[in-house]
Amino acid sequence: MKIAGTLISWVLFAHVSMGMAQETKPLQAIPHLDVQRYLGRWYEIAKFPNRFQQQCVSDTSADYALLEDGSIRVLNQCRNAQGEWERAVGQARQIGGPQSSRLTVRFAPAWLSFLPFVWGDYWVIDLDESYQLAAVSEPKREYLWILSRSPDVDSAKYAALVARLASKGLDVQKLTPGPQPLAISKP
Repeated sequence: MKIAGTLISWVLFAHVSMGMAQETKPLQAIPHLDVQRYLGRWYEIAKFPNRFQQQCVSDTSADYALLEDGSIRVLNQCRNAQGEWERAVGQARQIGGPQSSRLTVRFAPAWLSFLPFVWGDYWVIDLDESYQLAAVSEPKREYLWILSRSPDVDSAKYAALVARLASKGLDVQKLTPGPQPLAISKP
């Protein structure tokens, strides 16, 4: 009986350890990003709740535009409870070359850009071939955004994306729908 109990304990330990190892596996960004195709407007479909978007109640989007120096202008906007626009303008830059899907972004004033802590990781971790549906996170998996070129997303495509994100060790149970009028549509 003691051997069986020890064996069960080891099996449970191994199972829990394997699950923990899977969660701690480093998050991977997609292999390459065509920035020119990524530019433009993206609508927030879902996200992990965060403190800097608490005021957003509708029409959340991000606009990306190429700057002369090769970096990217980022305009995040949403409507607050009073119906007024909230906007944050930032700058993103690719890390690791011109096709890298790992970027850093800052919303602090430009004169602070020399400080490393004003830059946050922005990794494109999932993107469909047509550049219509994307997921963005960072190495610690504390933040996640699902973005779409349209405020409407096919429910089957959304479900498939969420399944892929779960397989990457993201806690998809934390996802909250973005404040879009018709975020997920039926196929």
